[in-house]
Amino acid sequence: MRIDMITLFPEMFAGPFGDSIIKRAVEKGILDIHFTNFRDFAFDKHRQVDDSPFGGGSGMVLKPEPLFRAVRHVKESTAEYGSRRVLLMDPGGVPFRQDKAKELAKYEQLIFICGHYEGFDARITENLADEAISIGDYVLTGGELPAMVITDAVSRMLPGVLGSEESAPTDSFYDGLLEFPQYTRPREYEGMQVPEILFSGDHGKIRQWRRQQSLRITKKNRPDLLERAELTAEDRKFLCSPDAFEGFACGKT
Repeated sequence: MRIDMITLFPEMFAGPFGDSIIKRAVEKGILDIHFTNFRDFAFDKHRQVDDSPFGGGSGMVLKPEPLFRAVRHVKESTAEYGSRRVLLMDPGGVPFRQDKAKELAKYEQLIFICGHYEGFDARITENLADEAISIGDYVLTGGELPAMVITDAVSRMLPGVLGSEESAPTDSFYDGLLEFPQYTRPREYEGMQVPEILFSGDHGKIRQWRRQQSLRITKKNRPDLLERAELTAEDRKFLCSPDAFEGFACGKT
């Protein structure tokens, strides 16, 4: 997959993309990450990328010309990529979730538009980006951090990025639930014991225990996720049992 960042601050990506999983994915040739400073596509004397909003108001709004030119340049120079998606980092966009990460991982190229200042000229949102995405109900200084977050989440879905092909499917949110608790050595620490079921050798019972733990944790911390998770009849029965805390709408089918 090729990743293109359209940004005023390409140096912000050096740390997060220079270590750990992203770095290894680039070294393996799984990810190919490029940066385009859209100030280079502002052709006026002052290389201005923003201006005051029509109708008045505080702050500065990003102008359409530099961003349209930058994105078109990237598209024209990477015409060999058959499937691509232009993503606008915007707190007013659709919420980013795990299912969106899996969807975006199917593209050959992702182009991220990272803004700054008060916001974008609406023509960028409506006519340049394929979709606007938000990583949460809060406002950040710019779109670089959301672009890093989404790149990290999407890259985990690509074959060969993680050490094991079984790692991603056990992550929180992959199947709509939070992840079950994990344990490692020592078996006992300061009186705290690892659950005995994990030493049983019965993989069927271990899978059932892990599923139930995911359901318990999701019900406790993120009950909203249960509304759209794919639950079996056995899942619902467990959620309505005394072992799963209170709060699940047991009358639903």
